[in-house]
Amino acid sequence: MNYPEPITRLIEAFRRLPGIGPRSAARMTWHVLNGSYDDAVEMARAVVGVHKNITRCAVCGNYTDTASDPCPICADPERDAATICVVESAEDVLALERAGGYRGVYHVLGGAFNPASGKGAAAIRAGELLQRAKKGPVNEIIIATNPSIEGEATALYLAEILEPLGLPITRPAHGIPMGADLEFLDGDTIARAMSARRRMENK
Repeated sequence: MNYPEPITRLIEAFRRLPGIGPRSAARMTWHVLNGSYDDAVEMARAVVGVHKNITRCAVCGNYTDTASDPCPICADPERDAATICVVESAEDVLALERAGGYRGVYHVLGGAFNPASGKGAAAIRAGELLQRAKKGPVNEIIIATNPSIEGEATALYLAEILEPLGLPITRPAHGIPMGADLEFLDGDTIARAMSARRRMENK
C-alpha cells in the first residue's frame, strides 16, 4: 500500500532526524495526523521560527536569539572572558552549564576535526578561535572536545596551532569515558573533569 504523498513526505522528513527510523517516523506522523490542525500549525511555526529567529553568536558561535547577539553568556560581565572553553557543539555548552561551576566563556567549533570526511580547520571554526586568542586577553584555553577519536584529533590540532601564542592550554581530566559525548554525561562527572583539568603538552 502506498500512502498519500503528504503522509510520505512527512514520514521522510521525520526520518531525517537523528535516531529516527522508519517505524518511529511513521508513529510520529500518525500522532500529527491524529492531533488538531492548530497543533500541527504551531509545530510548523516552531520549526520555521528557529531558522528565522536563531543565529550563531558573533563571538563564540553558540546559538542565540537574533535579538541577543552576542549571546547572553558572552555579554555577561560576571563571566571570566579571559578563560575560553572550546566545545564541539551547542549541546556541549548546555551540558557544561547544567553541570555548574564553570564561569568562563565558550567557543563552539560546530563539529570535530576530521579531514577524511571533509571536516577541516575552516569547517570547525579553528581560525576564529586562533584570532580570538590572539586578540585577547586570554589566560587559559580549555579544550573540552569529546573524548572520541575525532575529538582527540581536534584537541591535538588546536593545541598545535595555539602553541605559538604561549597560552596555558588544558584538557578536562580523564573520567569522561572514551567515545562519550558531553551532552549525555551527568553533571557531577563533567564538573569533576573540568575542575581536575590538566595542561596539554604538544610534543
